[in-house]
Amino acid sequence: MKLINIGFGNMVSAGRLVAIVSPESAPIKRIIQEARDRGVLVDATYGRRTRAVIIMDSDHVVLSAIQPETVAGRMSSRDGEEDEDA
Repeated sequence: MKLINIGFGNMVSAGRLVAIVSPESAPIKRIIQEARDRGVLVDATYGRRTRAVIIMDSDHVVLSAIQPETVAGRMSSRDGEEDEDA
């Protein structure tokens, strides 16, 4: 199981990740509000500005304070590390 650091020591499972998106658009803001209402929102921003919204296959929505590009970069760098170990 690969874990991706999403900031402040918080991790998500790479295998369960569906999408990493920016929180700017109205549809994503609606997804965040609906997840909050359903109780499946995980806020991992530690009070900072939300810069990435991570959508999981379990229908959970995770908020992160780091850029989506950074999360994606950490995901791809983890892939490279595991390939070298194998």
